[in-house]
Amino acid sequence: MKTSSAFPLLLITFSLLKVAASEEGFCSSPYSVVNSDTDSNTLYWKVTNPTLSPPYLRDLPGFTRSVYRKDHALIAPESHVFSPLPEWTDTLGAYLITPAMGSNFVMYLAKMQEKSRSALPPFDVERFIFVVQGAVTVTNASGASDKLIVDSYAYLPPSFQHSVKCDASATLVVFERRYASLENYVAEPTISSTEKQPLLETPGEVFELRKLLPTSLAYDFNIHIMDFQPGEFLNVKEFHYNQHGLLLLEGQGIYRLGDNWYPIQAGDVIWMAPFVPQWYAALGKTRSRYLLYKDVNRNPL
Repeated sequence: MKTSSAFPLLLITFSLLKVAASEEGFCSSPYSVVNSDTDSNTLYWKVTNPTLSPPYLRDLPGFTRSVYRKDHALIAPESHVFSPLPEWTDTLGAYLITPAMGSNFVMYLAKMQEKSRSALPPFDVERFIFVVQGAVTVTNASGASDKLIVDSYAYLPPSFQHSVKCDASATLVVFERRYASLENYVAEPTISSTEKQPLLETPGEVFELRKLLPTSLAYDFNIHIMDFQPGEFLNVKEFHYNQHGLLLLEGQGIYRLGDNWYPIQAGDVIWMAPFVPQWYAALGKTRSRYLLYKDVNRNPL
């Protein structure tokens, strides 16, 4: 009797779902490096205070969930490597996605300390910053400034003079890429927050979507905030030319990348190359929210 080729895949998927939903699994481990009730009530607190490993693997030397493949990568918090960011003052950075992987952008975490200050990106490089912990002040060349708190962000066009300052401490997610200009289009600085962006229609899907940047042709990438309630999943099994850089801000779930299925949790970062099959399902008891880079508005030629 012949066995359906789909059966092993279903069995593997079911096993992964059991692991991810288990109290002792990758995504739901009760252990955390933070025990403070105050910290646990802060938005995105798990990004900066992640569960580093499930209890039964805590004492296993060399364990990491991080994976690198030619068309995707999962970068888990236990393998982040921080070092001083070039030309930033009193700031440690962890580069998570870079062109060395095959990406057309850079994604990194910046941990700013008291009285720290950013450097400018290279010429013709645009920058997007999103605050996951603390607060910073963004000041432009004319002296105008805006304070960014958790869930706020700033888009700084290429060659735009600015500085990011921190009075206490803050953690930023930063995206940078060389701007792909179009004649007669100019990208403008943008300062806002997630809550100020409207929910957009997602025909055929159940997740909630916000776009943090304008959708006009002046912008060669966008940043999406996507929310899933437990049990919700992507309807489309995506396969497209766009690249992605993803940070899971809240929750937990299962991500399919190529032929691999990964339990993921808040604090995990994913890089997706063009044309890697991708799919997500939210698990656990709370909302999943992720921040997603996507290159847009440019001919892939």
